[in-house]
Amino acid sequence: MATKTMEKQALAVSMNGLEASKAEAPQEVKAGKIWGALRIAVGWVFLWSFLDKAFALGFSTGRNTETGTIDFFGPDAWVNGGSPTDGFLQFGVHTKGFFTDMYAALAGQTWVEWIYMLSMLLIGLALILGIGTRLAAIGGIVWMAMFYTASAVWPEHNPFLDEHVVYAIVLAGVAYVGAGRYLGLGRWWESTAFVRRFPVLK
Repeated sequence: MATKTMEKQALAVSMNGLEASKAEAPQEVKAGKIWGALRIAVGWVFLWSFLDKAFALGFSTGRNTETGTIDFFGPDAWVNGGSPTDGFLQFGVHTKGFFTDMYAALAGQTWVEWIYMLSMLLIGLALILGIGTRLAAIGGIVWMAMFYTASAVWPEHNPFLDEHVVYAIVLAGVAYVGAGRYLGLGRWWESTAFVRRFPVLK
């Protein structure tokens, strides 16, 4: 009788462990790979912003607007002393916006440039790799809100919607579904002891 009782207890423990492991396992999301692809795409937008401004690759930085000539790694590159934010803060801020004076006052501030560039780099890498996806998505939403209030209040070709709002919505979805688990390193990242201890880093 004692043996049967022990067997039943062992079976109950194993079943409870199985149920616990199922409860801890992340639920699969429909169209998870699509969310993963969206995560990577938006991550590339952030990472490219860093690369273009850091090395003057000729898209938003390093191109002569009159001749179209590109000065790769030229003086406009951040690594060579160029400012990655002055052009936007001085000329890109919407003249009808409510926050024009606030954003214009940030032009030329070294700390603003460092925060911007490091944010673009870290958010881009985190989204592409699928690690720290929630924090990266939240950071991306904050930047989209800043870009929107700086340059698109109100949009020229739509009553209220522009690409910054669309990016923010996608990032909210990425954070909600845990898109780092799909086409990324999110499952491994969430299983590490460090992230289990600090789940905010998922």
